[in-house]
Amino acid sequence: MNRIRQHVSTVRRSRRLASACVAATTATLLAAALSPTADAADRPTRTTAIDNAASAVADHAAALGLTSVQGTTVRDVVVDKNGTQHVRYDRTYHQLPVLGGDFVVHLDSHGAYRSADRATRTAISLPTITPAVSAPKAADVAVNALRAANLGETLRKVTAKPRLVVDALHGTPKLAWRTDVVALDSLGNPVARAVLTDARTGAQIDAWDTIETATGDGRSLYGGTVALETTVSGSTNQLKDPTRGNTYTGDAANKTDLCIFGICISRAPSTVFTDTDNHWGTGATSDRSSAAVDAQYGTNETWDYYKNVHGRNGIAGDGKGSYNRVHYGNNYNNAFWDDSCFCMTYGDGDGTTFGPLVALDVAGHEMSHGVTSKTAALTYSGEPGGLNEATSDIFGTLVEWYANNSSDQGDYLIGEKIVRSGFGKAALRFMDQPSKDGNSANCWSSSVGNLDVHYSSGVANHFAYLLAEGSGAKTINGVSYNSPTCNGSTVTGIGHDKLGAIWYRALTVYMTSSTKYAGARTATLNAAKDLYGATSTEYAAVAAAWSAVSVG
Repeated sequence: MNRIRQHVSTVRRSRRLASACVAATTATLLAAALSPTADAADRPTRTTAIDNAASAVADHAAALGLTSVQGTTVRDVVVDKNGTQHVRYDRTYHQLPVLGGDFVVHLDSHGAYRSADRATRTAISLPTITPAVSAPKAADVAVNALRAANLGETLRKVTAKPRLVVDALHGTPKLAWRTDVVALDSLGNPVARAVLTDARTGAQIDAWDTIETATGDGRSLYGGTVALETTVSGSTNQLKDPTRGNTYTGDAANKTDLCIFGICISRAPSTVFTDTDNHWGTGATSDRSSAAVDAQYGTNETWDYYKNVHGRNGIAGDGKGSYNRVHYGNNYNNAFWDDSCFCMTYGDGDGTTFGPLVALDVAGHEMSHGVTSKTAALTYSGEPGGLNEATSDIFGTLVEWYANNSSDQGDYLIGEKIVRSGFGKAALRFMDQPSKDGNSANCWSSSVGNLDVHYSSGVANHFAYLLAEGSGAKTINGVSYNSPTCNGSTVTGIGHDKLGAIWYRALTVYMTSSTKYAGARTATLNAAKDLYGATSTEYAAVAAAWSAVSVG
């Protein structure tokens, strides 16, 4: 962010700046069509239901595929308000658990058998329950599977526990090893998988994560109520998303990093937020988890934007999630990305100049610094530094458009949600006319590289707006814009989606650490040629937009 760089500039190359969509999900419990309703005193008890089901299982053993070498154990019991009973069973074969052997017996209010649902209906009969593959071999297969699922991570404290089972889930029932393997990743977070291995051949049959997830919702500061994927941990939920590389949000407890000459001796904590009912925050700053909702939501939307629009699996392209720290320092007027921890950090703002810096375009901006560091690695000074900052502004804006949140609609303003009256402007930066912030450059000149990177970025931001929306006055999503050109030309835009496609390809394929504005023109023209052709409208629009900001 401009004008907010006092802290981290001496201790790290901080990239600053500063949530949007998704409707809250709700779960509906079975309640209505269970008539008539029995008096509570007459309703069967759990014990009664189990006894009734045991009689039904004995009477219908053949239909349930039960034989003399199979056993059953009750897993769950549901007794409806009208007395209808549902008893769920697990199955064993020669005392080995049967995956896919479970079934549910349904009884009427008097305990009489009505029907049953079975996970699988294949008859279970094995020639032997003695494995040809040893338990240590199965454990090795499972450990390798866990490592493969966490590429790029250094796993520690890896433990694997194989046990024999009968696999009836994957075709003809067979003897198998189910191995539960757990470890800690480089951040100390647990990772775990169940790996199913054929006990005759040693081939992996299947594997799945065993850290449970849940869908919750959060009331954010800026984006309304948003959906969140969380991790179940005992009786609580962690604000950690295993569907997006285990990205998580932690509380920095208003502490700061201690860094000397760019080396951090100690870091502020990132204690993962937890919640019992999976409904996070209140939408007010008085609840510390409200800012965490924004940060996690921004991370989610940014992850989804890069994956769904550009096919990039995670910030580094390796499926690994980053993490967030909120409530950093006291009244800290900044947010920054740090390559060394692969994380974002957000201050709460001083309340006069800025509010909590966790808005959606801020999250998209910060995480995009990570994308740049893993691709073109544009040097953070001079013209390459301006392009680095502009890249984050461009993609932060495109994340906001992608999220399509009615509480934070897409626009070409940077950080408009976080500014307060003391800042004196409606946003941090203005892509249609960057000079409106009082410092940024609208047009390229030979001295642009001498500006702070947050101001030299204006040239590329102006180009991006012109390429997407064109020149002149217009109103988009209720925001008025008036974008001039430096050469007096009229530019016709091609839309923000094509802007994103061209800039992403230019960044990831053609730009290098030393790319300057002339090189950015060449890179984006090459990208437009690759995507749309050298004689295309898009190619011509890229050339026109660069000329309109005096790069040509």
